[in-house]
Amino acid sequence: MAVLPKRFGKYGLTLHPEKTRLIEFRRPDLRAQLVRAGASPRPGTFDLLGFTHYWNHSRSGKWIVRRSTAKDRFRRALRRVTDWCREHRHDDLQAQQQVLVQKLRGHYAYFGITGNAEALGRFLYEVTRAWRKWLDRRSQRARVDWARMIDLQKRYPLPRPSIKPIRTPGAANP
Repeated sequence: MAVLPKRFGKYGLTLHPEKTRLIEFRRPDLRAQLVRAGASPRPGTFDLLGFTHYWNHSRSGKWIVRRSTAKDRFRRALRRVTDWCREHRHDDLQAQQQVLVQKLRGHYAYFGITGNAEALGRFLYEVTRAWRKWLDRRSQRARVDWARMIDLQKRYPLPRPSIKPIRTPGAANP
């Protein structure tokens, strides 16, 4: 912690004193000594660039660092889509669907990384829920229940979540 501000200073960067902290982020199997010394038994997590980083097991049983969408970023993105649906609920359905497709593709492009499929699926569900809610409030007579929403989605589908492979410049990519 003493060296980091100096190193950042060389590049004209500073650390925010309230946002910068040192956390214990070691593999959980290596934390046993620290737990005996009085540290918390749970490994630390941290949020960076919209992702929460945490330790978990891979399919082969090895410890790896996993990333999932940070809760605050998830809520912020969902709030923006919900607000948009409310403001544009009287627009043509095709126009609404086209904008929602763009918003979902942008979200998937940034947050569509390995290990984050569950958060992407939940985001799609919550966006569909918000869209149905605000379509239901277009009129006092015409109801948009879930059966009608499923029919609407057959005609105006929203894209399914997808995980994009990381492309590194200069690497042999198929």
